[in-house]
Amino acid sequence: MSAADLRTPLKRARGLGSAKDGTHDFIVERLSALALVPLTLWMIYLALALVHADYAQARAIVQQPLAAIGLVAFVVAAFWHGMLGMQVVIEDYVRPRWVELVALLGVRAFCAIGAIACVLAVVRIALG
Repeated sequence: MSAADLRTPLKRARGLGSAKDGTHDFIVERLSALALVPLTLWMIYLALALVHADYAQARAIVQQPLAAIGLVAFVVAAFWHGMLGMQVVIEDYVRPRWVELVALLGVRAFCAIGAIACVLAVVRIALG
């Protein structure tokens, strides 16, 4: 008999189960989805308001403080929610481990760069 055969089922399972991080990510993902519901409805309203607007009118609308704050909130929530969703998919289905880590880093970098670029664009328009 080998040493592995003498281990109890609990001993064999240790280190293979939950890392105690999934619940936090699950809750944050649900909260970001909940935040995105009114923000998305507001974005649809804003997009419809800008349908026949020219550049100057669109810029004037985005320069309003509530519009700028709403746009920034939508961008941050959308990129955060997307990052968490892709993280779950990658952690569940991508193997080997080094490919998983590279994919996770890539998703985080893409989301961070995208969110920063969008927020800077809104701030640039809002501040004139």
